[in-house]
Amino acid sequence: MDAYAWPWIFYINVPLGLIAGLMVWTYVRDVAHQVRAKSVDVLGIVLLTLAVGALQWMLERGERHDWFDSRFVTTLAVVSVVSAVLLVWRELTVDEPVIDFRVLRSRQLAPGVVFAAFMGLALYGSVFVLPVFLQQLHGYTAQQTGLVILPGAIASAVTMGVMGRLGGRFDARLLISVGAFMFLGAMWQLSQLPLEAGTDDLFWPLIMRGVGLGLLFVPLTGASMSDLPVHKLGQGTGMFNLLRQLGGSLGIAIMATLLSRYTKTFKAQLTEHVGAYDGATTERLGALTRGLMARGTDAVTAKQQALAMLDAQVGAQASVLAFSRIYLISGVLLVAALPLLLIWRNGRMAPGPVDAH
Repeated sequence: MDAYAWPWIFYINVPLGLIAGLMVWTYVRDVAHQVRAKSVDVLGIVLLTLAVGALQWMLERGERHDWFDSRFVTTLAVVSVVSAVLLVWRELTVDEPVIDFRVLRSRQLAPGVVFAAFMGLALYGSVFVLPVFLQQLHGYTAQQTGLVILPGAIASAVTMGVMGRLGGRFDARLLISVGAFMFLGAMWQLSQLPLEAGTDDLFWPLIMRGVGLGLLFVPLTGASMSDLPVHKLGQGTGMFNLLRQLGGSLGIAIMATLLSRYTKTFKAQLTEHVGAYDGATTERLGALTRGLMARGTDAVTAKQQALAMLDAQVGAQASVLAFSRIYLISGVLLVAALPLLLIWRNGRMAPGPVDAH
C-alpha cells in the first residue's frame, strides 16, 4: 500500500511465513523412503553461499557501478565464479552433497532446469519493467500498479490449478510451447502500447501472459522430474528452483541495464530530429511558449520552461521505445529456449519408475 514505507514488502512476509510454517508442522510428514544425512556438508553450504551471494550482489550493484569498470563488481564476479567452480568440484567428490549435481545426468531434468533459467530470465525481466513503465511514465501509485497486475496473476493461478488437475492428460511439450508463444504474444502486445495507453489497454495482454505462464510452470516442473527416482526428487526440485531464481536475478539485472541504455540511445536518435530548423519542433515549441505566457509567465521563463517540457516529452517517447524493446526481448528469449525440449525423451508428467535403492 502507498501508506507504508518500502520495508513493508519484507515485513508482510513474516505473518505469511508463520502461517506456512504452522501448516508444514501440522500437515507435512516425513515420507517412508526418506534417509537422513549422516553429516552436514558445511563446506558445500559455505561455497554455495559465496557463489550465489556474490552473484546476487554483483547483479544488484552492477548497473549502479557501471559493471566491470568497477573493481568492486569485478571482485564479486571473480568470487562468484571461483566459488561456483569449487562448489561443483566439492559436490561431485563428497558422499553427501548439499547439492547433488549428479541428478543432471537425467535427460529430462538437465534441459528442464536450463529452460527454467530462461523462463526466470524472461519472466522476472518483464515483471520488473512493467511497474517501472506504469509508475514512471503514467504516474501510477504502487497500489494502482498492483491492481493493474492483479488480474494477470489471478489468471496465472487459475491456469496452474487447472494444469495441476488436467495437465497430465497432455504432452508437456505441447503445453509449454503454447504457453511460451502466448507469453510472446502478450509481450508483443505490450510492446505496441503508446505513451497514452491506459489500464484497459493492459488488461488482456496481462491476462494472456498469466495464462501462458500457467501453462508453463506445472508441465515444465512435472516433466523435468518425471524420470527421477523418488529419493532424488528433493535434489531435483531444489536444482530446478535454484536455476529459475538465478535466471530471474540475471533477467532483472540485464533488463535494468538494457532499459537505461536503450532509453539513452533512443533519446539521442529522437533529439537529432528535434532542432531549431525543424518546422514541427518550432511549431510545438511556440505553442508551448504561448500557452505558458497565457498563464502569466514572462517570455524568457516561458521559453525555458517550454524547452524543458519538450525535452521531457522526447525523454518519455524514448522510454516508451526502450520498454517496447525490452518486452520483445523477454518474449523472444523464452521462445528461443523451446528447442531444449527436443532433448526430452517424452513429455509425460507422471512420475517415472521409482528406484528404491
